[in-house]
Amino acid sequence: MNNFDVIIFGGGAAGLAAATALGRFRRSVLVIDGGQPRNAPADGVHNFLTRDGIDPRELQRIGREQAAEYGVQFLDAAVTAVRPGFSVDAGDTFTTPRLVLATGVTDDLPDIPGLADRWGRDAIHCPYCHGWEVRDRTIGILGTHTMVAHQAVMFRELSDDVTVYLDPAITLSADDAALFAARGIRVVHGAVASLDVRDDALTSITLADGSRHAVEALAVASRMSPRADMVAGLGLLPVEHPRGLGTHIPVDEFGATSVAGIWAAGNVSDPMAQVVTSAAQGLMVGAAVNSDIIAQHNATALARP
Repeated sequence: MNNFDVIIFGGGAAGLAAATALGRFRRSVLVIDGGQPRNAPADGVHNFLTRDGIDPRELQRIGREQAAEYGVQFLDAAVTAVRPGFSVDAGDTFTTPRLVLATGVTDDLPDIPGLADRWGRDAIHCPYCHGWEVRDRTIGILGTHTMVAHQAVMFRELSDDVTVYLDPAITLSADDAALFAARGIRVVHGAVASLDVRDDALTSITLADGSRHAVEALAVASRMSPRADMVAGLGLLPVEHPRGLGTHIPVDEFGATSVAGIWAAGNVSDPMAQVVTSAAQGLMVGAAVNSDIIAQHNATALARP
């Protein structure tokens, strides 16, 4: 009873979409979820057609409910070991010939007091995810990452009041400086020392020199790291993302990784994927895994005397 056609690590949008596609083909599927969704602090999921603004936990609940209608099973546990073959330890031991990695990423934030507490609320990273909610406000851009110019011009489309707080470790190119000047984006040089919060809302930031600056939202470029430690022993290791976003698990156009029998979908392979994008990738991977099962069945049938 502990053997499955497919085991999926991660019960977010990508994992649930893959599970649903496979369940609808009558595959035996187990989704193992560690219960640490990246978007848990967010007030809502956005740009998800028909579900805009839905609480992330509610989206997951609905997804689980629908996948379960097709026989998908769920286990709320952490994966502690994965052995070739594949044998998976997560409280009990389960076996499968196919794994889907949909575990997402962790956001490694700059070490600034108070930043982690505001993450996903008024310390944000993605203008598509949070931009509408901070439109026309006083927006600061935390200049600790090479993506600072990209973030600044994106948020400038949503507010006339945008300031980059440039960390001494980051050098602004002449082209970016000219662009900022043309777009009315101010630049303040100095490291951010802390965030100032009043009545559970960001009101300002304090720099290392003690100066305080009014800010209602702070855009931060995190460094993303895939939650993939459980498969490192199989030789599946993260590599640097080409856009400098952190690391990721590379996949081909169908979500297959470099290790036979393992596919990946969502932020674990594509750090820039939003929730709806992750769901689409999960569906694609579910179809790819199903094709692999069909190919095995075809080969078995042809081998019969």
